[in-house]
Amino acid sequence: MMNMANDIPNWAAALVIFFLLLGSVIIVIGTLGLLRLRDFFQRIHGPAITITLGTGAILFASMILFTSTSQRLVIHELLITAFVFLTAPLGAMMVMRAAVYRVRRQKQIDDLNEK
Repeated sequence: MMNMANDIPNWAAALVIFFLLLGSVIIVIGTLGLLRLRDFFQRIHGPAITITLGTGAILFASMILFTSTSQRLVIHELLITAFVFLTAPLGAMMVMRAAVYRVRRQKQIDDLNEK
């Protein structure tokens, strides 16, 4: 079995570390926003944005690592990135629409009960 740590050039290792740290910091900031914000409509923005940006940075680090160790262009992560970039915002939008519908429906029920 090959030792992958010896096969990574220094420039690639530095870039991988940078993008892994960047992605991790973005995800932690989004998590703190999720914990700190007050209501659901404010909380949904933290994870929706950080899933996209943080995952993109981590997948970019993976592309650099495997491209530098295999001596060929590895772009499998681009498919994963495209899937995450398309589904994360759409999923967040669908959850927000469901919440808006629920709030409106509850308001209608409350108005009927007051009459």
